[in-house]
Amino acid sequence: MAALAASLPAASAVRLARLVGDHMVLQRGQPLPVWGWADAGEAVTVSWRGRTYAATASGPAGRWTVTLPATPAGGPYELTVRGRNQLTVRDVLVGDVWLAAGQSNMEWPVADALNAPAEIAGAVFPRIRRLDVPNEAALTPQTDFGGVGWQPCSPGTVGGFSAVAYFFARELHQRYQVPIGLITAEWGGTPAESWISAQTLRQLPDFADRVGAVQALTGSIADRQADYEARTQAWQASPAGQDQGLAGGQARWADPALDAGSWPPMTLPGYWESQAEALRTFDGTVWLRREVTLTAAEAAQPATLGLARIDDQDSTWVNGVAVGGTRGYLPNRRYAVPAGVLRPGRNVVTVRVVDTGGGGGIWGSAADLFLTTASRTLPLAGPWQYRVPYDAASRPLAPFPGGPSQVPTLLFNGQIYPLVPYALKGVIWYQGESNADRAAQYRALFPALIRDWRARWQRPALPFLFVQLAGYLPPATAEPAESSWAELREAQQLALALPATGMATAIDVGDSTDIHPRDKQTVGRRLALQARRVAYGEAAVVASGPVFERLTISGSTVRLTFSNPGHDLVLRDAGGPYLKGFALAGADRRFVWARGEVQGRSIVLRSPEVPRPVAVRYAWGNLPFLNLYNREGLPAPPFRTDQWPGLTTGRP
Repeated sequence: MAALAASLPAASAVRLARLVGDHMVLQRGQPLPVWGWADAGEAVTVSWRGRTYAATASGPAGRWTVTLPATPAGGPYELTVRGRNQLTVRDVLVGDVWLAAGQSNMEWPVADALNAPAEIAGAVFPRIRRLDVPNEAALTPQTDFGGVGWQPCSPGTVGGFSAVAYFFARELHQRYQVPIGLITAEWGGTPAESWISAQTLRQLPDFADRVGAVQALTGSIADRQADYEARTQAWQASPAGQDQGLAGGQARWADPALDAGSWPPMTLPGYWESQAEALRTFDGTVWLRREVTLTAAEAAQPATLGLARIDDQDSTWVNGVAVGGTRGYLPNRRYAVPAGVLRPGRNVVTVRVVDTGGGGGIWGSAADLFLTTASRTLPLAGPWQYRVPYDAASRPLAPFPGGPSQVPTLLFNGQIYPLVPYALKGVIWYQGESNADRAAQYRALFPALIRDWRARWQRPALPFLFVQLAGYLPPATAEPAESSWAELREAQQLALALPATGMATAIDVGDSTDIHPRDKQTVGRRLALQARRVAYGEAAVVASGPVFERLTISGSTVRLTFSNPGHDLVLRDAGGPYLKGFALAGADRRFVWARGEVQGRSIVLRSPEVPRPVAVRYAWGNLPFLNLYNREGLPAPPFRTDQWPGLTTGRP
C-alpha cells in the first residue's frame, strides 16, 4: 500500500483499517464494508472497479465507512482511497473469507503439523491469503489492531499459518477455484467466555458479576500488569517472599533427610489446580517430593528419571543432587541420574516447579513419569507430596489471575470487535479444552458465543463450524467411567440445534499424551465437508458420520438406529466379542462394556451383566476407541441416552 501524499501533516492523513491492505481478500456476493479514519468532516472517496464511492469522516475519531457493491469472485484489483492524501491498495482478490478462531489447536502452525516439510514445500497457493490478528486483550472494545496485514500463501509464509485453517482453506480453494481469505484470531489456553461480548455474557447468571467487575475497571491492562510486577518484585525481595526451600542458597527441601511427613498429598500427573483445592487459582512455586525404594544392585548403576511434562519450569534433584532443569511446558523431561547418586533402600526425588500462569505442575502421560534402573522401571505416577515455599497469602494478588487472556470479554474486545463488519463467508472454531472442567456450563456458553458473533455481523444464519474436541488423556480406568471431556463434547454437539452450524468430530485423531495432535489435515478436511453442506449448499454431501437417532429396548436387548449414516454403518476393529466403545447400564447407573453386532442401519447390544438395560453410552471418555464409521470414513460422534448428572453438573 503506497501513500502518495506523505508530505501532508500526519493528523490529516486518511488511514485504513488493518483489514484493508495489499493482498486482502474481499467476500464475493455480499455488500463490502471498507473503513478507516480521517479528520472529522473530511470528505473521503473510494475508487473500486471503475466507480467511485463517497463518505465523510464523522465522530470524534473521524471514522468513515464505504460499502462497496456485491462483487463476483475475481481479481487482482486495485482500490484507491482519497482524502487529503491518497492510498492505493494493490493485489485485491474477491473470493470467500473465513474467520478462524479459538485456542491453541486452532493456533497450531503448519510448521508443527503432520508431514510439515512436505506440506510447506507444496504450499504454492497465492490465491489463499491470511491476515493474523495479534494476541491482544483489552478492557474496552478496540477499533483496530496491529500485525503485518495480509500474506499470500507460499512455502515462505505458510509455516506460520494456522494448520487447521490452512488445510480447510486448501480444500475449499481446490474444490471451488476461488480465492480464500483467512482471518485468524486465536490464543492458546483461552476459555470461551473471553471471546464473548460483555453485553451478551452478562446475561448469563454465572458470569454477570464477573463481567460487571471487568466493566468497572479503569486504566489499562498494561498499567495494572506493570503495577503488579513491581509489587511482586518488592515482595520477592522481602522476607515474606523468600523461597524457604532455597534458604541460605541451598536446596534445603531437596535434602533426603528432611522430614516431609506434614506435606499434603497430590496425585500426579495432573495440574495442581485440579489436584489440590488450596492451589485451585495458584500461580507460583511449589515443591514436590516422591520416595522410591531400590535394591543394592539397582542403586549401584546409573538410572534415567522421567518426569513427563512440567508447566512451566522445573529444577530437579535426586537425593539432594541436582540432575536437571527445563523451561517450557511442552518438553518431556528425561534426566540422567549418575552412578553413585542412588542408594539402597529409600531414595527421594524432589522437583521444584515454577508456574507463570494458567495450569501448573507435572502433567502428561502417566507412562512418562518413571525411574528406570538397569533392571526395571519404577512408575512414579500416583501419590506425591507438595508444599508451597512461602506464605501464599502474602503474595500480591494478580489483577488478572492466569493472565488477561483468561478474563471474560477481553479477547472479544481486542480481537473480534475490530473485525466487525468485514464481510465473511463464515466462521470456523476450535476451542473447548479450557472449558472442559465446566462442560455443563458450556451448554449455555457456547451457543451464546455463536449468537453473539452473528448479532455483531447482523447475520442470524452466519455459517458457524466447529471442531469437537480431539481425544486426550488416557482413560482413568479400564471400565466405563465419567469424563469431563466427554461432557464437553456433548455440550458442543448440542449447539447443532442452532441453524447453519456444523461439527467436525476429531476424537480419532487425538493423542493421549499431547493436547495438540499433529494431524490437522483430517480436521481441516472434515471442517471443509461441513462447509460444503452448511455454507455452500451441497445438500447431498456426506459431512459427518452416523448420528444416533433412536433407542429401542426389548428385554435384555438394546437396538440403536442412526441417521445420516452415509452409505452404511461400518465397524472398524470390533475386537472379539465386544464392540469397543459401547457401554450399557441398568437402573443402578453402573456401566459395563456391551456385546453386539451391526444389523443393517442398526446396532444391537446386550450384556449378561445388565439384564434390564436402560441406558447406552458410546465413545464416552477422554480418548475413547472409535469403531463406528460410515463408508466415507467419518466417525460417529459420541453420545449417551441418559441424562444422569455428570462430573461437571452444577460446577460454576
